[in-house]
Amino acid sequence: MRPLLAFAGNWQQVLAIRVGDRVGKGVRTAPRDAMIADSVRLEQRGLAFGFHRAMDHSGAVVGPLIGYLLVSLFASNFTRIFLIAAIPAFLAVLVAIFVMRESPVIQADKTKPVKLSLRGFDRNFKRFLLILALFTLSNSSDAFLILRASQSGVSLVVIPLLWSAHHASKVLSSLYGGDLSDRLGRKRLIVSGWVLYAAVYAGFAFVDNAFSVWALFLIYGIYFGLVEGAEKALVADLVRPEQRGTAYGLYNLAFGITVFPASLLMGIIWDWKGPATAFIVSAVMGATAAILLLIFVQQRVENELAPAT
Repeated sequence: MRPLLAFAGNWQQVLAIRVGDRVGKGVRTAPRDAMIADSVRLEQRGLAFGFHRAMDHSGAVVGPLIGYLLVSLFASNFTRIFLIAAIPAFLAVLVAIFVMRESPVIQADKTKPVKLSLRGFDRNFKRFLLILALFTLSNSSDAFLILRASQSGVSLVVIPLLWSAHHASKVLSSLYGGDLSDRLGRKRLIVSGWVLYAAVYAGFAFVDNAFSVWALFLIYGIYFGLVEGAEKALVADLVRPEQRGTAYGLYNLAFGITVFPASLLMGIIWDWKGPATAFIVSAVMGATAAILLLIFVQQRVENELAPAT
């Protein structure tokens, strides 16, 4: 879909292309995560997902810099810019076709109908999904953080540098956080990350200068490093190998279905009671989700689970 942006002539076409692009992301994400879990040993699972997230965030650092260079070279020739930008995606498809190999962890029953259902998953995994959805409801769009940064004295010219530094913090902490989850436990790291998230959002409620904004954005990057890889590794730990694809689909559903309501809730409270109250409410929800995860979700691995019935 990406090369088609070069030929879009109106916003409706751009919207359709972007929707198609997001459908592709939805289709690929769950099987990709399942392949990562299948291709590494249990004791390296957190490191593998942490490395994946670090590479993804590295692209978020380098990509805008390349975009800036392309805009500088080709001015307003966006057709050429979008065509060039599609080259890495095309190369990635070639790598997926000719280089990637599936690990023969389990043979799927191809006669069974495709379905996305919670049947067959235990209550522990279902509680994890519910608590994850609650936490995501506290995690609104980062656009609110940028708006808060602007209110606190960070100039618009500096915002891209702030955002790049934030992603650099994600890269470094993802590499370390994934490995840490293998050694200290997934749940412990996720709870710590969610508590750190709550503290950062509480900080944004009272921030009033540029220096504090920079500090909070860098610490916010550490939250991602602690949590993203550990969450994905925990999903693989909590289900049987033959359930991983569906489990990651449900994980992304629980995460994605609350993204829009989270931003809507943040905006409503922001307009009603002000940004400080909005950030405090998000912080309280995040901390509550951390406590619920600590109490109600048991840390287990798939070889401890009962066989499917």
